Amino acid sequence: MTCQTTRGRRIRRPMAAAIAAGLAETLLTWLRSGRIGGDLVVRCSEGHLFTTIWIPGASVKSIRLGWWRIQRCPVGAHWSVVTPVREDELGPRRRRAARRQLDIRLP
Repeated sequence: MTCQTTRGRRIRRPMAAAIAAGLAETLLTWLRSGRIGGDLVVRCSEGHLFTTIWIPGASVKSIRLGWWRIQRCPVGAHWSVVTPVREDELGPRRRRAARRQLDIRLP
């Protein structure tokens, strides 16, 4: 093997792993929420519902630990693991309340 071939493999493997992880997160987000990203209703570990910007593969306002996102909950004013929620499974009142409760917006 030449030096270029070995170096090419060292570069391609991490890139392929990063792309696969991004696709997996996008798929999981879609399965959980019915949407790929954008403004999603999420639930914190204490059950509070609020709306946040969710970008698969990126963390602008949260701390990522593997598949989990830790983010400040604006409802309970605490840090918590958040997960996307299917809005169509919420009643109209809970959906409206979650849409009104926004976390901090990006500058």
